[in-house]
Amino acid sequence: MSDRFAFEVLREDPSGARLGRLVTPHGAVETPAFMPVGTLGSVKGLTPRQLDEVGADIVLANAYHLAQRPGVDTVAALGGLHALMGWHRPILTDSGGYQLMSLAELVRVEDEGVHYRSHVDGHAGLFRPEDAIRAQEALGVDVAMSLDECVASGTPRERVARAVARTTAWAARGLAARTRGATAVFGIVQGGFDAELRAESAAGLTALPFDGYAVGGLSVGEPVLETTRVAAAAVGPLPRARPRYLMGVGTPGDLLRFVAMGYDLFDCVLPTRNARNGMLFTRDGKLVIRNARHARDARPVEEGCGCYTCARFSRGALRHLMLAGEMLGAVLSTLHNLHFYLRLMREFRAALREGTFPSRAAVACGAWA
Repeated sequence: MSDRFAFEVLREDPSGARLGRLVTPHGAVETPAFMPVGTLGSVKGLTPRQLDEVGADIVLANAYHLAQRPGVDTVAALGGLHALMGWHRPILTDSGGYQLMSLAELVRVEDEGVHYRSHVDGHAGLFRPEDAIRAQEALGVDVAMSLDECVASGTPRERVARAVARTTAWAARGLAARTRGATAVFGIVQGGFDAELRAESAAGLTALPFDGYAVGGLSVGEPVLETTRVAAAAVGPLPRARPRYLMGVGTPGDLLRFVAMGYDLFDCVLPTRNARNGMLFTRDGKLVIRNARHARDARPVEEGCGCYTCARFSRGALRHLMLAGEMLGAVLSTLHNLHFYLRLMREFRAALREGTFPSRAAVACGAWA
């Protein structure tokens, strides 16, 4: 394993999609890649061994939330986030800009940083861009995100412009606070739906020596067509030689569309959150397992799926577990959904290697394409 971060584009498709390879201190990640979300240091319901078995190479956690509970110093005392999670592969942490936006009634954003009142115990604090970097370095993660100001869908342009300027200023401050070379740092492009502001944000951030670049603020309630338009415009200014991360999206069809634009990394709560609510992803579309028609259905969730859930349990059995409130139902549903997403990414990478993207990738998406 390398003690440094590296990224290489192995092949580019005429569509714009890229096959690549990230190298981190905790192993390599083939891209395009999907990161299961483990906000508090755990992908809900699954053990690290199960994450290995469904094919996860990298997971995502959240630095702000971990700073609130159990605390960065506590995580460090326990050997770092990898030890806390029992996870031996790469970890990327979001700094918490989006989460702070979602807690708007508890925060006040100023140029210095974010004044907050903890949603855990009510204590008041200040979270600065320097604090975000230092916290993620103390956690020992492979990839850290710069602190950004994420604004809600529909925010007036003047307010979005202030957030872009503040995000760029915070990015420079965060980079200046770096002390740990083994932790890569990505900048986050903001700008709402405004193409001019997105270009301004990208120009400011790409002038700074980040290890990679993300596009944020596109999972805050905007219409799908707006997300697609902005994501397509935002990817162009990002350097070819650096990884490109589209934050917080999306459905299997979204992943196909955004991989074709040239994005390399993705995360989303959909496969895990929807699993706990009884919605499963299949090539034929979504399957709502609680529906009565599945009560005596002896078929697996998805014919031909190689996941543990489909190998051992019928739709009827899974429906019973979900309706009975048995934890196993949520675990099995999560296993299937993450297997579906990670298998999809493997199919995308195989198609890129073979030169059959996007046709083979669309077949893998099935009804979602």
